[in-house]
Amino acid sequence: MVDTSSESRPLTGRRAAVTGSTSGIGLAIADALARAGADVAINGFGDHAAAVRRVAAHGTRVEFVGGDMARAADARAFVADVRRRLGGLDVLVNNAGVQHVAPIEDFPDEKWDAILALNLSAVFHTMKAAIPAMRARDWGRIINVASVHGLVASPFKSAYVAAKHGVIGLTRTAALELAETHVTVNAICPGFVDTPLVRGQIADQAKANHMTEERVMKDVILASQPTKRLVTTEQVAALALYLCSDAASGVTGAALAIDGGWTAR
Repeated sequence: MVDTSSESRPLTGRRAAVTGSTSGIGLAIADALARAGADVAINGFGDHAAAVRRVAAHGTRVEFVGGDMARAADARAFVADVRRRLGGLDVLVNNAGVQHVAPIEDFPDEKWDAILALNLSAVFHTMKAAIPAMRARDWGRIINVASVHGLVASPFKSAYVAAKHGVIGLTRTAALELAETHVTVNAICPGFVDTPLVRGQIADQAKANHMTEERVMKDVILASQPTKRLVTTEQVAALALYLCSDAASGVTGAALAIDGGWTAR
C-alpha cells in the first residue's frame, strides 16, 4: 500500500523531470522523487517501459518523454513537453551523459563535440527553457548531475572533465542569477557509482587486461576512492531528494561531492 501522508510524500503536487533516467543514477532519482510524491517525466534511450513501470509503482503519474538531449531543439522541446503532459515543471534533474576515453592527441573531434553537446550544452538548454516559469512561480529545484570530474581531473578524459567542470560553473552562475528567488540550482558530483555501465566497464577491463574483476575493482576503479566502495545509486538519489526539500532551501550554487572521499585527498 502506498503511503500518501504529507510527511512521507513531501513532493506531492510537484512535477519533476529527469533526463537520462531509464537506468542507473537517473532511474534511481526518478524513483526517489516518485516515492516522495512527485509526478515524474523520465527520458533516455534504455528500456523506458521497464523504467516507467518501476517509477509508477509509487502511485504517482509517470510519463516517458523522449528526445535526444544532445540536440538543442530536442532539449528545449523536452521541457515544453513535460510541462504539457504534467501540467508544469517544478524539479529539473539533468543527468544524461556520455563518456569516451583517449589521450588528447588521439581524441576524435566528433567524440569531443558529442560529449560537450550532451554533458554540458544540454544542461544549458533545459535550464534556459525551465527557468522562466520557475522564476514566475517563485519556486523550483534544478539539480545537475556533474561528477567528481567536475572538481578534479583524470588523464584521458579531456572532454568529460571539461564538460563537467563547465556544468559546475553553469550551476553556480544560474544560482547567483536566481539567488533572490526560491529557485535553487545545485550540482551533485558522484565518484564511481554502482551502475550497469560501471559494472560493464569492470568486466571489459578485466577481460582486456587479463585480470579478475575483483582486482580491477580494487586497483583500477576504486583506486581513487578511499572508502574502497562504490557509491550506490540510492545514495545519490537521497542527496537529490534532500536538495528538493524545504530543508535545503538555503543550499544553492553548491557542488556536492558524493565520492567515497576521492576529493578529500
